[in-house]
Amino acid sequence: MTIPEQIANHLRAVYFGGNWTASNLKDQLADGGWQQATTKVYDFNTIATLVYHVGYFVSAQLKVLRAGPLDAKDIYSFDHPPIPSREDWEKFLEGIWVDAENLALEIEQLPETRLWEDFAGSNKYGNYYRNLHGVIEHIHYHLGQIVLIKKILVQAA
Repeated sequence: MTIPEQIANHLRAVYFGGNWTASNLKDQLADGGWQQATTKVYDFNTIATLVYHVGYFVSAQLKVLRAGPLDAKDIYSFDHPPIPSREDWEKFLEGIWVDAENLALEIEQLPETRLWEDFAGSNKYGNYYRNLHGVIEHIHYHLGQIVLIKKILVQAA
């Protein structure tokens, strides 16, 4: 298995299961529903906001791997559209799952030499390897927050 294939599998594992933490986004979001996802706890971001946030950066990387520009801005990474219904939440999640799988497919196709090149053609971002692993680490970080927010919501119910 190539290094890009390993990275793609690691991305899939945080989204769909099979990682060391035994926790993944799809399972964590399967049982809470849209009302739980949009419920504010203390001054934390909502679960929906955190899911949008990680998806924002996955979409940005997907665009770069498809030869597009890196035009994502941190300031916009929490600005998700309203999610007023279960149907909207399910549609939102479907887009998240599709982008994750599409990014994994793009990563698998990378030549290993590309991993050591500057991400998006700029040395200010580091190389592709750093950025691809960085987005996975970022997802794990926010997955932990989602798990804790869910626990708080369940205890408050």
